Amino acid sequence: MRARRSRGTVRAMRTLFLIVLWCGAFCAAAADRTVKEAVRDRLEAELPGLLTLYRHLHANPELSFQEEKTAARVAEELRLAGCEVTTGVGKHGVVGILKNGPGRTVLVRTDLDGLPVKEQTGLPFASQAMARTASGEEVPVMHACGHDIHMACLVGLARLFSQLKDCWQGTLVLIGQPAEELGTGARAMLKDGLFSRFPKPDVSLALHDRADMPAGMVGYTPGYALASVDSVDITVRGVGGHGAWPHTTKDPVVLAAQIVLALQTIVSREQDPGEPAVVTVGSIHGGTKHNIIPDQVKLQLTVRTYSEESRSNVLASIQRIARGQSVSAGLPEELLPVVTVKEESTPATYNDPRLTERVAAALRLWLGEEKVQPRPPVMGGEDFSEFGRTAEKIPICLFWVGGLNREAYEAAKREGKTMASLHSPFWAPDAEPTIRTGVTAMTAAVLQCLKGE
Repeated sequence: MRARRSRGTVRAMRTLFLIVLWCGAFCAAAADRTVKEAVRDRLEAELPGLLTLYRHLHANPELSFQEEKTAARVAEELRLAGCEVTTGVGKHGVVGILKNGPGRTVLVRTDLDGLPVKEQTGLPFASQAMARTASGEEVPVMHACGHDIHMACLVGLARLFSQLKDCWQGTLVLIGQPAEELGTGARAMLKDGLFSRFPKPDVSLALHDRADMPAGMVGYTPGYALASVDSVDITVRGVGGHGAWPHTTKDPVVLAAQIVLALQTIVSREQDPGEPAVVTVGSIHGGTKHNIIPDQVKLQLTVRTYSEESRSNVLASIQRIARGQSVSAGLPEELLPVVTVKEESTPATYNDPRLTERVAAALRLWLGEEKVQPRPPVMGGEDFSEFGRTAEKIPICLFWVGGLNREAYEAAKREGKTMASLHSPFWAPDAEPTIRTGVTAMTAAVLQCLKGE
């Protein structure tokens, strides 16, 4: 009799436990629905203003480390959203702090700078801006990489989180970063005390528009997502002279051609086939006249790798090949080539796998399984990577937001056409669905990260 009562008590307790679990799950789901509805309603109300902001930013781009007016506008928008704002961090960097009680700290980054590209989109608000480069050359400027979309999404995020404080707890650090296109803006902000002067984040997030995904879609990549980028200059030296007496010279044009060809063996014969790498000679300049053999030729290279080991090996191979080809041409030590790795190099972007999977799970819940896709890593570069490489080892995650007009995307697929890429003078994101998806996705990611593990 006592045993039967005991088993009955156990069954009752088990049933009660399951009811409690079910009720908790039901309440959590209901709460999630309420938050989603609140976000959706507030975003639809804010979207016209965000589109106006996007068009203004698109029409008024500024080059890297010249983003004075862009930074001022982003700073003002963050102030109006209720953030404590600091400007001039790492030259033109902006930091906005939005606090809402105790809890975790999440950093969200946007980039500010445009590119020296002449816009050819035909948009009514297309950029007509001109600027001078650091070398004094006057160039057209365009937001050809979607940084204007990124800024509008950051401002939208600030507005929503300021208005919906009942839905979250913790601290947001919203930053506008200069000079992403140079690969030095993140380092400049970190050097200026980003993680010491302001709340240190538990995680750092960023989004980037993508030119090969339709608007409304989101992509994610755990682990290596973007490559390290190294800009390398090679000055090939020789002994100049008359083109009719080449035997009295050491021709750097021929030597440069041999070096360019030999560099192709780095990826094809020295690199592990399972470790991607790119060595591209993007520029070659030398000589002044048909019948003059010059005394030097300049090469400019871009080098893309993922792991630090691959990066070190490829850069060492470039040095060895350039030197070896020159030695074989009979050049003395004092005329061997000068190989320089430029300062604007950026490390590979490594998305923390655990954080990225958590973010992806939140995106699927908010956007639907069919709109969130894993994406393979790409050989583009991003200095957002720097935020994950400090001594604090803060986990980072950058995810993709599709920017292509869906009808144009489907038509291009049917007809086998290639659409304009990022950095193209024809790149124009489908702004409204891209911003709507970007703000929604980042909201979902931030709320997930504020919850903790």
